[in-house]
Parts: sequence; C-alpha cells; structure tokens
Amino acid sequence: MSNERYYSILYQYKQTRKGIGLKQSDYTIATLASHSSLQILKGAKDEGFKTIAICKRDSEHVYKTFNVADEIIVVDDFSELTTLDKQLKDQNAVLIPHGSFVTYLQMDKLMDLKTNYFGNRNILNWEVDRGQQRKWLSKASVIQPKIFKTPDDIEGPVIVKFFGAAGGKGYFLTHSREDFDRKIAQHHGKEYILQEYVVGTPVYAHFFHSPLTGELEIMGFDKRYESNVDSVGRVAAKEQVELEIETSYTIVGNMGLVVRESLLPEIYAMGERVVEASKTLDGVGLFGPFCLETVITPDLKMYVFEISARIVAGTNPYINGSPYTDLRYNEPMSTGRRIAREIKQAIEQNETEKIFK
Repeated sequence: MSNERYYSILYQYKQTRKGIGLKQSDYTIATLASHSSLQILKGAKDEGFKTIAICKRDSEHVYKTFNVADEIIVVDDFSELTTLDKQLKDQNAVLIPHGSFVTYLQMDKLMDLKTNYFGNRNILNWEVDRGQQRKWLSKASVIQPKIFKTPDDIEGPVIVKFFGAAGGKGYFLTHSREDFDRKIAQHHGKEYILQEYVVGTPVYAHFFHSPLTGELEIMGFDKRYESNVDSVGRVAAKEQVELEIETSYTIVGNMGLVVRESLLPEIYAMGERVVEASKTLDGVGLFGPFCLETVITPDLKMYVFEISARIVAGTNPYINGSPYTDLRYNEPMSTGRRIAREIKQAIEQNETEKIFK
C-alpha cells in the first residue's frame, strides 16, 4: 500500500471516530428504560432516529406496548449498562442520560464508557455531590436555603435530604437534635445534608442550553406530587397527631405548571447564570437539558434548593410540548425531542464533538 493510500485511510478513520462524515442513519439513540425514557425515545423517533431501550427484566413488555423502541436490550439491573459498552459503541449509539443514570450507575463507571454520550458527563459529579452542587449554585449568585453543618445546629424547620437521585425517597422534616436522632436511625449511615425548609410553592424550571447556538430555552415548569406530604392535608391536624403520621416526600408523579409571566425574566436570568458558572467547573460546562428546583415564597423570593444537570421527569407531562415550547416551535417539542433535534443538527453540521463529552 502506498503512503498516500495509507494516510488517506488513516485520515478517514480519524474523521469517522470524530463523527465527521457519518449520516443521521448511522446513529441510534439509546437510554435506560425508566424515568423519562418514553419521551426521549419518542422524540428520537420523531426526529428520524433508530432507538434502543435498555430494560430491566419483566418490564420490557410495557415498553413494547408504547412502540417507541426499535430494539430492546434486557438486563437484570441497570448497572449492567457498562457491560453493554462495546455493543452500543459498535452500533454507534448515543446514550441520553436521565435520573436513573445518577441512581444506578457509579460515576467512575459512567466516565469510562466509550459509547457516545449526549452532554457533559463531568457535570453529573457536581449534581451527585450536594456540597459541590452548592458551590456551583453559589457561583451563579442564586439564593439558596441555609445548610446546617451538624444536627446540633438545627433551628427551625429542616429537611433532611440524602445524596443521589432517588425521587425524594427517605427525605424527612425535623426541628431538633432529638427529633433528628429518632428519625435518622432507620437510614443506616446514608450521606445527607440538613437544609433549611423554606415554606413556599415548589416550582421546577426546565431549561435547554444549546452548545451549537449558545442559546438558552425555557422548556416548561412542573410541580411534583409527593407521597404522603401532598395528601396528608386530608387528615385533620388532631388526627395527624393522634395517628403519629410523619410526612414523606417520595415523588409519585408530576403535574404541568404555568408560572405568572412576571417571574419569567428572573427565572431565565438564573438559568443563564447557572450555565455561565458551570463553565468554571471544568472548562466545558453544562449543556442540554437541566432543571432548577426552586421554592417561591409569598413575597416572590426564589430559592434554588437543587439542580438536576440532565433531563428531569417533570418534563414528562409535555410529550407534545409545553405552553412555552408552543411559543417557540410550530410543532410538538418535548425535551426528549429537543435533545434529538440537537443531535441531528450536530450531525448535519459535523459538530458532534460539541455535544458528546
């Protein structure tokens, strides 16, 4: 083989590795079958992609009924995703992360995956570590609830939150060291933070930041329906005391929400500051979908108590788009479809290096 031919083949190989020269039909969108996978997969199909759902055994029949997965891979546990790395890479799959990635996968294993990954996987480390997350939000100059260093510092109502994305499971309210000690005993050494409980309306703001255009979009808002805190009001206060009912914050569903329009400028500005602050974390920063989880007080003060650096389940009510995406797009645009649209545009523009990190 001549040197010219050799270097031509080598160049083509390197270009292919970068995704240059590949067509949309060469890619497949893949994700774990849970959390927000239905809208991710539907959005991918709406944009013309092939799709793969990685399902836990005994749940695959449900996903077949929705007709959104061209291929279903069955595993016993989502942690087995790492064993599928070569298979997915050979299929030129693009993994779309969601809350189950944070819950079921070890971060070091996620970092080692060779399969294309939509988003900046480094940012998930900042989401998982609540201390790091707080530093990030501080850089963005958003108002946050107080954090108490030890149970002895507790004053007023406090919510105890555990690390990771578990849909609020296990969170509890407390007000004193004695009450904390009694309630924490059943959680067996889990990592937690003691966060001031701000009384107000929880509002979850969904964004999408495009690394291709630099634009930030408001995708919608939701509120969570939590068990049993959202139903305990049906029980009289006297009976709550007599029955010794303790509140729980496990999320069982999501409801769409439209916020008063006068709040939009500040919400948008918070999103912009969070994106800019993220660039100082690793030089790349946050892009794609994310969510600022807020509480708005009666005087309209907005506290950001958490950030999710990927698609959130609160976008699920909007599979045909939200009132906010209706304003921007002349077609149904879920967050799942918006992800697929970004991937499609990156492929067409030979800029996949901007979205696979």
